[in-house]
Amino acid sequence: MTLRILLTFTLLFTLNLPATAQSAFDAWRQGFRATALAQGITPQQFDTAFAGVSPNEAVIGFDRFQPEFSKPIWDYLDTAVSQSRIREGRQNHRRLRRLLRRIENRYKVDTEIVTAIWGLESNYGQNRGGIYTIEALATLAYDGRRARYGTRQLIAALKILQAGHVEQADMLGSWAGAMGHTQFIPTSFLALAVDYDGDGKRNIWSEDPADALASTANYLRENGWVQGQPWGVEVVLPQGFDYSKADINNRQSARYWRSLGVTRADGGTLPNYSEASLLLPAGAGNPVFAVYKNFRVIQRYNNSVSYAMSVGNLADRIAGGGNFITPWARDAAELSREEIVDLQTLLTARGFSTGGTDGVAGAKTRTAIIAFQRSLGLEADGFPSAALLTRLR
Repeated sequence: MTLRILLTFTLLFTLNLPATAQSAFDAWRQGFRATALAQGITPQQFDTAFAGVSPNEAVIGFDRFQPEFSKPIWDYLDTAVSQSRIREGRQNHRRLRRLLRRIENRYKVDTEIVTAIWGLESNYGQNRGGIYTIEALATLAYDGRRARYGTRQLIAALKILQAGHVEQADMLGSWAGAMGHTQFIPTSFLALAVDYDGDGKRNIWSEDPADALASTANYLRENGWVQGQPWGVEVVLPQGFDYSKADINNRQSARYWRSLGVTRADGGTLPNYSEASLLLPAGAGNPVFAVYKNFRVIQRYNNSVSYAMSVGNLADRIAGGGNFITPWARDAAELSREEIVDLQTLLTARGFSTGGTDGVAGAKTRTAIIAFQRSLGLEADGFPSAALLTRLR
């Protein structure tokens, strides 16, 4: 792709700015130019990278978009671990088995997990993003809401260009600046991407995914991946289990959980790997998991329970494993952010402090829910359900 074609493509996503707004962006760019040059970016590199760049309407739209309802975990998994993604994952795992095995031998990260991240991040390279990274990050840095993130990543992106790892016309990615087959942000690229094929470039954008897959393995290794251990296993809790112990931050030995009657859903013994936490992503009556260190390592790639579960489950399915044993209670209604604010307000008013009313059901809200549920003799799973909100109202 030539630079002219890239700039034409970029303009399709760009605001038709009034003169005053354009002047404001130009003033910001001049100020940022001084910052970039102080960080070692050459004047020529800066001016070339910023040729034709303006605030991008699509980037601003994505950044502003806040869905009213969060997606239930089962809906997230239905999309992330679809039959087509499992099938293509197995095909790609077979097709690249020699490359993936060499990467595993070098970085000590299991082949299936690298393949699964590739699948989640870009659908095995099919959706790597089409927004010019410099423009995306300049928009975030200028727009203000995520200025700190945008500025830091933009400096890193300019350093990547200056080092020659990618041609400017090929530096495309997501609206938030994530790039390549496995969607590295620029600072993560500088810190952990590798030149696996030895051509002098860490080219995660190439049609050949070798550098990207090896970079992902290196990222996981550097964050503590333990080869050969699972991300987690599905478990069954005994009758009357104290759900307050099912906390992602409550890490205990397998022996401890066994002493409380926790067993594998398939009837096996709970494996004795690193310390495990119990995870109830959708409350009582839904699948429960004992998650290990590798689950937390996946979260370093994307700090989302749904994401980490999807990567782990997709990796298991690529390896030939089956789906979860316990079915999801798919008729349960998901609360909107506004409803969670309402729930937090009502709990606090009843003397069960949630530490604020931010619309996010975090640890303090969960603790308050458990206390409220116990006060009524209910099953205290700490989950912010529609039924709970109805009872509070």
